[in-house]
Amino acid sequence: MVRVHVVVHGMVQGVGFRFSARVEAQRHGVTGWVRNRSDGAVEAELEGEPAAIDRMLAWFDEGPPGASVSSMTSSDLEPTGEPGFRVLS
Repeated sequence: MVRVHVVVHGMVQGVGFRFSARVEAQRHGVTGWVRNRSDGAVEAELEGEPAAIDRMLAWFDEGPPGASVSSMTSSDLEPTGEPGFRVLS
């Protein structure tokens, strides 16, 4: 298991990014959370098998239809064993 912190910048709010991320996370068996930030970015923590996290990072780099990702950063964290995937406000 691995866990990563992700911050995505661009036109990523108001385009269904968080809810699409939850669908993708469930599809890949990834746990964690996603939320909008006050600076217009989307932030998430993703936990799962390395291959699943790689697929999620690739998805975050593109986002859902209507999103325009200008940059994405990620950093490794210690896994927590968090269950499920939550959309935070």
